[in-house]
Amino acid sequence: MKLTIEHETRYGFAGEANYSIQYLRVTPREDPCQRILSWNVSSASQLTRWSDGFDNVAHVCVQESRHKEVTVLVKGEVETFDTLGILPANDGLPPLIFLSDTLFTKMTDAIRQFAAPYQEVQNDAGTLAAMHALMAGIGEAVTYQAGFTNVETDANHALAAGKGVCQDHAHLFIAGARTLRVPARYVSGYLLAGTGDLASHAWAECFIDGLGWVSFDPSNQQSATDAYVRLAIAHDFGDASPVRGVREGGGIESMNVRVQVQRSYA
Repeated sequence: MKLTIEHETRYGFAGEANYSIQYLRVTPREDPCQRILSWNVSSASQLTRWSDGFDNVAHVCVQESRHKEVTVLVKGEVETFDTLGILPANDGLPPLIFLSDTLFTKMTDAIRQFAAPYQEVQNDAGTLAAMHALMAGIGEAVTYQAGFTNVETDANHALAAGKGVCQDHAHLFIAGARTLRVPARYVSGYLLAGTGDLASHAWAECFIDGLGWVSFDPSNQQSATDAYVRLAIAHDFGDASPVRGVREGGGIESMNVRVQVQRSYA
């Protein structure tokens, strides 16, 4: 499937900022489930491209003169392939590095208790079955509700609240999987939805011996298909956020994000 994507992020400041730095991970990865046909990242600020420790394509966006807004515009086309949600194990990243506790995926007593029933599934039916059961359990335990949590919410607080968004679902899945000693990682990206307009999406992948990396999207209760585009992988949202930054001055900040994903028939 061919997908065209347009993603605009606009920061506005009440006053003038002296300088700002934005870290961007808004370029798709090249892997067996997708290839880039065209892609452009543009901004009035200076852009420098690099690769991070997870081999994600990243940019640093620097504005050194005084300014009241920063806009980053991403446009491109990606061809995706349905791999049944499975990616090869040999992507250059050792699975064991994705067993660590992180800020957003701390394995608290509450999360261990939540994950305990899936240990029995793992023992009886195997790891893959346990991960599917975990995904279903998250769908029941944490209702999807936009605006209830924020980008600082961790898995433990989302579980306690019983409400959250895709970021929270992914973090809880990762924490639960790691509790069962299954390597799991965060994926940021895009999803073709019925309307074509949505915010950036997030899901998780876990490592299954004999299969490789298997995707799980608790928000939609499915594995990734050719409707998904992977941008970045990391331990959690902190290292995979599409856009984050720092600045000096400017006062109160507002951020507007517009994402459009459409199928291309050209």
